[in-house]
Amino acid sequence: MNWILLIIGGLFEVGFTFSLGQAKNSQGNVVYYWYISFLICMLSSMLLLIKASQTLPLGTAYAVWTGVGAVGTVLLGIFVFKEPATFWRIFFIITLVSSIVGLKFVSNH
Repeated sequence: MNWILLIIGGLFEVGFTFSLGQAKNSQGNVVYYWYISFLICMLSSMLLLIKASQTLPLGTAYAVWTGVGAVGTVLLGIFVFKEPATFWRIFFIITLVSSIVGLKFVSNH
């Protein structure tokens, strides 16, 4: 169950980076809604990391949490913000996902 919470926490990390990107591209009062979304996503992400790290090794939990956030944010950049999807970016995303899966398999929990 804590692995699921950790992955959801990583997805909230993607949510707060998305909110920052949207705030950057918004004008007027809408900017404040994106900053509120940023704060909610950040708080949710941190709380889920805290909860998951109570039973999972802290180093593994943090690495997986940041890895999910990093992969999600890069994919978000490619698909939503139209950032380039070069060979090396895709290669290293695959490497990062492989590392996250590997950490899950070698963890005792």
